[in-house]
Amino acid sequence: MESGNELALRTLARVSRRLIPFLFTLYVFAYLDRVNIGYAALFIRRELHFSNTVYGTGAGLFFLSYALFEVPSNLILLRVGPRRWIGTLMVVWGVISASMPLAHTPFEFYLLRFLLGAAEAGFFPGIILYLTYWFPKQEKARAMARFLAATAVSGVIGAPLSNLLLRLDGIAGIAGWKWLFVGEGVPSILLGILVFWALADNPATASWLPEDERQWLIQTLEAERAGISEAHSVDFRAVWRNGVMWQLSGLYFLLSVGFYSLSLWMPVVLKQISGATEKRVILLSAVPWLFATMVMLVIAHFSDKRQERRRFLLGSLAGGIVGFGLSASLTNPWLAIAALSLAAAGAWACLGPFWALPTTMMRGTAAAGGIAIINSAGALGAFCGPLMMGIVSDATHSFHAALGTVAVLFLIAVGVTWRLRVS
Repeated sequence: MESGNELALRTLARVSRRLIPFLFTLYVFAYLDRVNIGYAALFIRRELHFSNTVYGTGAGLFFLSYALFEVPSNLILLRVGPRRWIGTLMVVWGVISASMPLAHTPFEFYLLRFLLGAAEAGFFPGIILYLTYWFPKQEKARAMARFLAATAVSGVIGAPLSNLLLRLDGIAGIAGWKWLFVGEGVPSILLGILVFWALADNPATASWLPEDERQWLIQTLEAERAGISEAHSVDFRAVWRNGVMWQLSGLYFLLSVGFYSLSLWMPVVLKQISGATEKRVILLSAVPWLFATMVMLVIAHFSDKRQERRRFLLGSLAGGIVGFGLSASLTNPWLAIAALSLAAAGAWACLGPFWALPTTMMRGTAAAGGIAIINSAGALGAFCGPLMMGIVSDATHSFHAALGTVAVLFLIAVGVTWRLRVS
């Protein structure tokens, strides 16, 4: 007779195989459509005569609308269901992303980035909430990290893919950077259509789960939700009075400044540091993301194994501080690239342990709203980071001061994490 532990392992293995690779793929293209502007930046700034400040403003505007629409978008998901809402959002933002070649003025550039942020706003917090429907607490950090690794892997995939699309320059009289947006926007449209058939809203509607596994998963998750404090579970208004939620929001703001400063400026920073050709720089930018992916998964594994979040956050932040600090001072190109790789690894390694925290604190409407509020704070950080990089680099004609600023912000994040108390 099968033991309860064997049933649990079999169920979670099946759920992981079914959901994580597909959700991972969705997020790879979601993230690519968000940050492919970084690969195109080398060409947009030259062909459209945009200053670093104009580019940084447009790159960051995505996150302003993202922050504004996250909470309502996640509450809509609760009403219409994850499958229909996530599929619809992907189709809409794929169309907007593929329309980016139509931008010729700063205003058009700003408008399309703003609309793209509004369309993508519900995806990430929606998936974070969706994962809580399928994974109990002992698996959360690993599930989150395997999903969130898509942000780093998109850099590994995005660099050669973007380089390939840029080589289409001149075909049909279209510039290579325009092919980049079309070539990375269309897959989101196709994947969005596929979501309507591939996802189940929850375990109760998953026809691919055997009955014994379905019942074990439903009962396990219901027992965990019943154990969450009533103060965090009933009333969405109570979330606004939750001090830990605001600490997490502030922490995620600081983290987002760091990793979106890298995501949206990496090729430009590497170009200035290395002096390499534009196409070589884009391929070179895959190195930090590959290292960040490996470190992120290792940290998440040990965070789950020891059921410890805060210490792993502190260790990851320390790595980020050293990486950003060194990249702000080193002049040797290869050492600077190594420092940027450490900075990326430190920033991305925070994500698994971090997102295991709010999903164990809240449920129902409070979870949907609380996760969206935290991610909205992160979106504001993602707006400020690229904008800060553009303004500071225009003022100093170098990225050293901007990278040093991120190191200081990560030091503040260490203080916030140190004071964090989560039961």
